Amino acid sequence: MQWYLKALRNYVGFTGRARRKEFWMFVLFNILFSIAAGVLDGALGLADPSTGYGPIAGLYTLAVLLPALAVAARRLHDTGRSGWLLLLALIPLIGAIILIVFHAQDSKPGPNKYGPNPKETPDMA
Repeated sequence: MQWYLKALRNYVGFTGRARRKEFWMFVLFNILFSIAAGVLDGALGLADPSTGYGPIAGLYTLAVLLPALAVAARRLHDTGRSGWLLLLALIPLIGAIILIVFHAQDSKPGPNKYGPNPKETPDMA
């Protein structure tokens, strides 16, 4: 949970680097909270039957859109790639697969042009 909150606190931080753990813990909690928002919409009868989405899930999605983009860009920076590669997500299926591979790769050792290696700083173990 601390990694999720760290990403939310740094919601406009598109500079720097993010460890794999920070990124994937953010993704995990984001999925869990999205499911909870959808269930809550359904339980309250707010979900649209044609889409399955309701206002709670929609508001949650809007609230975490910018932090999700920021942590994904910082994760790409950690692998030595530009955050602009997030635009690969616009390519159906192939773009998502490429981004998953990039996000799963280990950090580039030592500092790079995006900053120091977060594994080498005593931030959160």
